[in-house]
Amino acid sequence: MFFFVFFQRPPPTQTAPGKPILITPKVANDLRTEDFPGGEELYYAWSLAGPSLDSGAEPYPSLAAPQKLTTWRAGNYKELPVPFPPRAHDGQSYRLLLTTRPHPRAHIINLAARDVGSRPMPVMSMPIRLDGRARPGQAEKQQEIERVYRVPLGPDKDGFLKIREQTSYDLDKKVWDSGIGLSSWLVELAHIAPGEDGHSLVQHARDVLLSPHKRNIVELGAGTGIVSLTLGALRSARTTDDEGIVLTTDLESALPLLTLNVAANDMLFSAGTRPRPLPLDWDNDLPEDVRAIEGGFDAIIMADVTYNTSSFPALVKTLSSLLQLSPLERRPTLILGYKERDPDERVLWNMARDVGVMLERVGERAGAGREPVEIWVGRLE
Repeated sequence: MFFFVFFQRPPPTQTAPGKPILITPKVANDLRTEDFPGGEELYYAWSLAGPSLDSGAEPYPSLAAPQKLTTWRAGNYKELPVPFPPRAHDGQSYRLLLTTRPHPRAHIINLAARDVGSRPMPVMSMPIRLDGRARPGQAEKQQEIERVYRVPLGPDKDGFLKIREQTSYDLDKKVWDSGIGLSSWLVELAHIAPGEDGHSLVQHARDVLLSPHKRNIVELGAGTGIVSLTLGALRSARTTDDEGIVLTTDLESALPLLTLNVAANDMLFSAGTRPRPLPLDWDNDLPEDVRAIEGGFDAIIMADVTYNTSSFPALVKTLSSLLQLSPLERRPTLILGYKERDPDERVLWNMARDVGVMLERVGERAGAGREPVEIWVGRLE
């Protein structure tokens, strides 16, 4: 299980210069249904917002070393004042960074670390504008947050994914445990030498997902898009073939945020690795844009698609339809990131077997406690 730093009370969109802002931090699981057990030191820092910084190689550098804000404990929802930098003035905008370590780069989540989930994930506000006309208590509360993820793309070359989430409780507008766990596994997969991992399914997954040649890949239930974005960035560093396709799909309601996240990271992709957002409802037939993919798909990837067991028949129907798009000599590979929330969810493995898919567990990411994110690879038998 992973834990995340959230804003229980988000920062305002603007405030008057010279006055602190009020926030209420929270440390909880991905769906904010379970608080982090025990205490956790929280630190804050500020980053000057602006195009020249927000689009840089390493986003949102802190202006100074993080300062301790509080020791957060479960059930403590006290409002806390956060002072602006001393030289902040009217017209400037700043992002507030909340982390669990007093380190200048602590706001960046390192997907290359096998212990990526061992500490609560840091969070960043959207820009807060200093405006001398702002009145206390009248500014709107922010509706979105961002987190930044490091994706090593090659020797001495890093990419940084900026993933925006919403502060609402909409399930498709959050980064979930399995999205981070599977993304971290993909980063590891990209940096193991051929033959280094003796598991044949792992080597096969590496060839399918990270080959320099044309690949057609689709993600189901993409949410914020972190898995597709990670894969697109990794593929862009390994291929010059612009004929491949990476489809990132979810319900229509998820598409605006998904599209925004793809656009925000556009500099990391080539034409054939740029994820393409597309609505796909498992309860309906495959849309024409999916059925028209020549040759079908080489891989189907999924993360945290098991939280609602009533959706399994529709999901399996969609999987079966996608499998039938590909000729037998190009049997698609399935990649699944899974964290158990209810043992009944594992009936999905039996349902997948009914349509010819055999899944095998090949890895995990442990997180901060209890259920790890499991990585499963399956092939059509």
